Amino acid sequence: MNDVWSMVHAERAALIDDLTHLEVEQWGTPSLCDGWTVHDVAAHLVNNARETRFGFAVGLVRSRFDFHRYNARGVQRERGTSPQETLERLRQVATRRSTAPAPLDSRLVEEIVHGEDIRRPLGLTRSYPQDALVRSLRIQARTSVSFGGAKESVAGIRLAPADVDLSIGDGPDVSGTALSLLLAISGRRVALEELHGPGVAALTTAT
Repeated sequence: MNDVWSMVHAERAALIDDLTHLEVEQWGTPSLCDGWTVHDVAAHLVNNARETRFGFAVGLVRSRFDFHRYNARGVQRERGTSPQETLERLRQVATRRSTAPAPLDSRLVEEIVHGEDIRRPLGLTRSYPQDALVRSLRIQARTSVSFGGAKESVAGIRLAPADVDLSIGDGPDVSGTALSLLLAISGRRVALEELHGPGVAALTTAT
């Protein structure tokens, strides 16, 4: 558990460092999350870091069990009046260990995928630790789509990342980097172009 938190904290620190060097106008860049800017995704990550099991349950009830509404309210609450205010809020929560009622490895998925939601449109790159990518792929592949995962989407295919020693599932292969696979099964369709293998068509249809 401590190892997972250390990886989560490392991802937060790396993203904070990238955000520190942005010009103000770059915060308004559309992210990979439909309808959200870079600034919005950063605010979402602040809200994620502040989540507790009780707070998540209460917030979801108040949002009438609508995850999109719940997330939108979190962004509205944590988005500062300026990028610097939001960045400072992200710094303040960078080492928190609270979480919603979900497997701990899902925190890694949030940090990596949303980190790419920000970095890719800005032309930024990060070399993610292999262990973090492996944990993230495994938890996404066994988590239901209704809970933000990809269990149903990857049914009947085999995920075969070319850069890590990992194989998930049975069926026609889908290959690419572990990061590209993670993004693709997490609904980032831009990453589908980076994959290859006989199972890509099935994954494209499922996502």
